[in-house]
Amino acid sequence: MAPHFANGIPPHLLMWQRVRTYAVPPSMIETATARRAAGDWAGACAAARIDVDLDLRAVRDRHGTDLVTRLRADLRRLAPDLLRWHMPRVAPDGRLRPGLTLSLARYRNAGGAPLHLVVRTPPAWADAGQRMSLALWEGSGNDVPGHPRTHRHLPPHPHPHPDRRFRLDLHRHLWDAARSGELARRCGAVGTMSTASPASSALPESPGVPASAASSASSDRPELSPLPHLPTGHESPWAVMRWAAEAELLLRAEGRARGPFTLRLGARSRTVLELAAPDDSHAPTLRPLREALPPQQVAALPVLPEAAARTLPDLALVRAGLVPVGRLHPLVAAALAGTGPATVPGPAPEPGDPHRVECRGEVHRIAPRDGVLTAVDHDPAQLRREELLVALGGPALPCLHVLLFPSIPSRTTHDARRTAHGARRTAHEHDA
Repeated sequence: MAPHFANGIPPHLLMWQRVRTYAVPPSMIETATARRAAGDWAGACAAARIDVDLDLRAVRDRHGTDLVTRLRADLRRLAPDLLRWHMPRVAPDGRLRPGLTLSLARYRNAGGAPLHLVVRTPPAWADAGQRMSLALWEGSGNDVPGHPRTHRHLPPHPHPHPDRRFRLDLHRHLWDAARSGELARRCGAVGTMSTASPASSALPESPGVPASAASSASSDRPELSPLPHLPTGHESPWAVMRWAAEAELLLRAEGRARGPFTLRLGARSRTVLELAAPDDSHAPTLRPLREALPPQQVAALPVLPEAAARTLPDLALVRAGLVPVGRLHPLVAAALAGTGPATVPGPAPEPGDPHRVECRGEVHRIAPRDGVLTAVDHDPAQLRREELLVALGGPALPCLHVLLFPSIPSRTTHDARRTAHGARRTAHEHDA
């Protein structure tokens, strides 16, 4: 049975419900899967609207055959539709988080720094239609003039370095089709990632922010909290019970067995926790640092990836009864089978069928176009006029209401329309 939300459905779940319905349509998944099964990884990327910005022949000439062999193997295992499914998104409309360089895999390079297979999202100012690009990050050489690039006509990415917070090289099950079955274990749907019990992974009480940390914080530096007191129930977006196990993987990838790491809690809030254990026979647990570190040391600490810090949206949606497992991405559904309610109230739309709305006596379609949810049967100029009407306090057309206020029942009464008649006339005059 789906849980009851005392204060209504949380906004982040409403956003993810819309994202899961429209952002990666079944037709994209089917086409990308068919091409990947045929060995056409580039065609699969094209089906998932991911541009390939790497030249394997040039990579072989610069770094040798061994690295290209490993890179090609990862490209063949890449499920680009699954990658798009799990990409970070921003509220309130659920669009791709802009300006990201997200690492998918890291390759040791005998000649210097590790190389990264990365996926990039366009900056916020670019009208890229929610497209992404796949590239190989080779260190600072990518960012200097004269370095070989496939698309020479494109300007350099504003954030070319792999992001430390948004990374999937430690979460291959979110893009590697061969390892997608690990999803349930890694997201906490079944079992645990380590032998630590829930009680041992829970965070201890903290007396508060040390005076030294408070005095060293400045107005232009994120606030440091020694311990986050966050909810751990199914409604919480934080996967607190997974942090110890995920931190162990993070530190191991950095060549450390134990030690401190940083956790981002918001735009200007972060905390430093320490992974510790009495000896190798005990499961590691988390605890706040006993002494505050200087800001320079805090900035250099490993950062727990966002994919590890937060609850998997699919798991939260299934547990809340907002999306049935059968409507998720097939690889996700196979991994999460049996983790939530068997059915969800309400009719199930046909695969690939747009959402339909009764608008002005007709049935109109709401469907994605270029990755953006759109009222298909309305002219863009008309939608702009209607948006201005809403801004002036008037009621929205049913189609526009679905786009702007998905969780609020539509108001289309005659009295409301008559009250807004003056505002509508002003909107039409302004558009003219």
